[in-house]
Amino acid sequence: MERARARDLGVVIGRLPTGPRDAITDVAGVRVGHATVTRDPNPDGRGAVRTGVTAIFPHEGLPWIERIYAGTHILNGFGELIGINQVNEWGLLHSPIVMTSSLAIGKAYDATIRWRTERHATTTHEGGDMPVVTECDDSFLNDIASFPLADEDVYAALDAAEANDGTVAEGCVGSGTGMQCMDFKGGIGTASRVVRGFTVGVLVMTNFGDRENLLIDGVPVGREIVDLMPEEHHEGSCIVITATDAPMLPHQLRRIAQRSGLGLARCGSTGHNGSGELMLAFSTTNRVPLEVDGGVVDLEAVLDGGAYDGPSPMNDLFLATIEATEEAVVNALFMSTTTVGHDGNVLHAIPLDRTLEILERHGRLSR
Repeated sequence: MERARARDLGVVIGRLPTGPRDAITDVAGVRVGHATVTRDPNPDGRGAVRTGVTAIFPHEGLPWIERIYAGTHILNGFGELIGINQVNEWGLLHSPIVMTSSLAIGKAYDATIRWRTERHATTTHEGGDMPVVTECDDSFLNDIASFPLADEDVYAALDAAEANDGTVAEGCVGSGTGMQCMDFKGGIGTASRVVRGFTVGVLVMTNFGDRENLLIDGVPVGREIVDLMPEEHHEGSCIVITATDAPMLPHQLRRIAQRSGLGLARCGSTGHNGSGELMLAFSTTNRVPLEVDGGVVDLEAVLDGGAYDGPSPMNDLFLATIEATEEAVVNALFMSTTTVGHDGNVLHAIPLDRTLEILERHGRLSR
């Protein structure tokens, strides 16, 4: 069966409507770019490269000039998110978000600074703060010891993001090239929700989970598909980036980032001890300049709470985040293809025909 997104196959997650693309780029100004880096193995099966870079621009401008509010949450911290201290201290996102392989995170950080300096003649003194770079481990399929990532790969992802028209490739692309999900092949997935006139978009880089825990729309699919297992199980990680045009402050965005963990849980994640579930959420509405007369900015934000929490849109935004995260993970699974990598290791794509049969049997398929 040809690979397709969940909704295209009749798998409808949740009850809220999606944006027109059902992607993080439904939040106006958000752009995504990938650079996929692959190399065939040597005759002995070693040396295969299955890696890449994914970059997210949070709005249509330069984020180190027009900063926006952001918040983070760490579900389990066996992973790295460079820039988290500054984001948490100031509550501001001031760079593109760059995702890659675990041992290439330093290369990606350095190359992002070089890209910004060369493309936009911007140094730290001129507002170019430390970039936000994060990672997942793709060493099961990728020969990380060959250090395959180059500056040009990071540049390519950032250039592609800057020029992006809103289309988001999913599955085995960019930083998702070597990733797994629930002992199947995983990668990049995205989805969105619209509620109260606001849009919430999510992008995930999946690299987590145990097959027996896999849930799709609440159905224990992983208990029925017990073959196609990899020779080794890796606990892995997951990066979840949430964007919204709802006007929100850092403490509210931290709460949004937390809720993406519930979306992972609805897919069967337990936040493994050896896993890095790292979440970042940002709002595109309030732009915080480098300087302003009088040193005071005017802001708007959704209401945190009301009488019995009635007037606040926070509950709806929480639900939108959870649903979009859950669907983004399923899209990553459905769009990924079987991949042979380093040492001949294989991650099989989830079999769509068998998955749809299980979902239909449980009354979860909308043809």
